[in-house]
Amino acid sequence: MKLCGRPIGPDQPLFVIAGPCVIESEAMTLAIAEHLADVARRTGVLLVFKASFDKANRSSDSSFRGLGMEEGLRVLAKVRQETGLSIITDVHDAAQVAPVAEVVDVLQTPAFLARQTDFIAAVAASGRPVNIKKAQFMAPGDMAQVVKKARNAALAAGVEQDAFMLCERGTSFGYNTLVSDMRGLAIMAQTGCPVVFDATHSVQQPGGLGERSGGQREYVPLLARAAVAAGVAGLFAETHPDPEQALSDGPNALPMNEFEPLLTRLLAIDAVVKDRGGPAYPA
Repeated sequence: MKLCGRPIGPDQPLFVIAGPCVIESEAMTLAIAEHLADVARRTGVLLVFKASFDKANRSSDSSFRGLGMEEGLRVLAKVRQETGLSIITDVHDAAQVAPVAEVVDVLQTPAFLARQTDFIAAVAASGRPVNIKKAQFMAPGDMAQVVKKARNAALAAGVEQDAFMLCERGTSFGYNTLVSDMRGLAIMAQTGCPVVFDATHSVQQPGGLGERSGGQREYVPLLARAAVAAGVAGLFAETHPDPEQALSDGPNALPMNEFEPLLTRLLAIDAVVKDRGGPAYPA
């Protein structure tokens, strides 16, 4: 498929989705986006900027959720205008799809909503590319039915472009723990959809700190290298200038000053894995 005008897939160069978990302020969001735009220019990578206007699945109702849809979309539109980056953001219910799709380039579905048929149908019918996150409680093979729902809804809506990505963000393992099974990347790729690996949410510890989630950001580079070596089409990584002070998902966010050095190594791995000119996944 094409994403923001460039082809993506297991036989194409790695693309990246990156940005802060949530829009904390206009100034911080623009600063992060400008930094990432510079990284994209230096490396030549297709980088789609990600930030959420609302985080509806917080551990506690006292947790920071974001600036809300109206203000958040205004900030994202400004990021797009000032940096030239394409934009992806989460939508949380069917009513949000149309107004959000008018502003951003790509829609993203929260992992917990992967099985919500009407919601998947709504994003699929939007005409925008969609990054569909695999739920933490689903097996990789289960995503074939999610893709089938999305394709049928797009067809019914007259949307010609088959523009669905599948995103792995770990699987629930016991209490407050996620594990990433690299076999799942190849299994999801059998749908024909480009597969994205979410390196930062894969080290999250959901609800692990009681009123908020914990995380083990020190393992982000390890898992990112493994996923790129496995041949993923894209990598998702949330980044923040000061993760310890981040208002959402700081424990699993990659410090911003570590983003470019890691990306440089990942692009080198990607070039080796995909050098034979065909899909990187085994037959």
